[in-house]
Amino acid sequence: MSESPNPNIDPDTLTGEMRPIRLAVLALGSNVGDRFANLQGAVNSLADTPEVDVVAVSSVYETEAVDAPEGSQRFLNAVVLADTTLSVATLLDRALAVESAYGRDRDGRNAPRTLDVDLIVVGDRVSDTEELTLPHPRAHNRAFVLVPWLEVDPQAQIPGKGKVADLLDGLDTSGVTRRLDRRLEM
Repeated sequence: MSESPNPNIDPDTLTGEMRPIRLAVLALGSNVGDRFANLQGAVNSLADTPEVDVVAVSSVYETEAVDAPEGSQRFLNAVVLADTTLSVATLLDRALAVESAYGRDRDGRNAPRTLDVDLIVVGDRVSDTEELTLPHPRAHNRAFVLVPWLEVDPQAQIPGKGKVADLLDGLDTSGVTRRLDRRLEM
């Protein structure tokens, strides 16, 4: 999907009625507290965000904590697809605010967390700043992101990496278990 009719215009600087609609893929995760309630709260918060239209929510998956401190609890994970006209910076701010509202402690990389809301892709936007790298730099190696994403978008692709289905062929998905007893509401 093209983000603007003129490739020389940064779509995040467009104003007025010309703001493009982009498909955003957000990965949710929680391994502290009421994990399911944290995920549902994130979906609700994203759905309540002006200029964000949640169009799909994956099943809930339970996964081992990856690269986490020893003794970390298992995660519940899901993926949300949303159409948005928000700038990438505003969408990132919203994701961080949702995490904060659910008590996310940002001390320590890969530390246990009440809620993680990661931007995986936003349209075909590419970013490599201190604040944000798009596409997410490790998403193509993470079965806990790709399995739920493929469920809600069988044609999914990560710009510069390839089709999600092909990326999954090279990953171990044995630790990603669909929770049939839990369903997130849009």
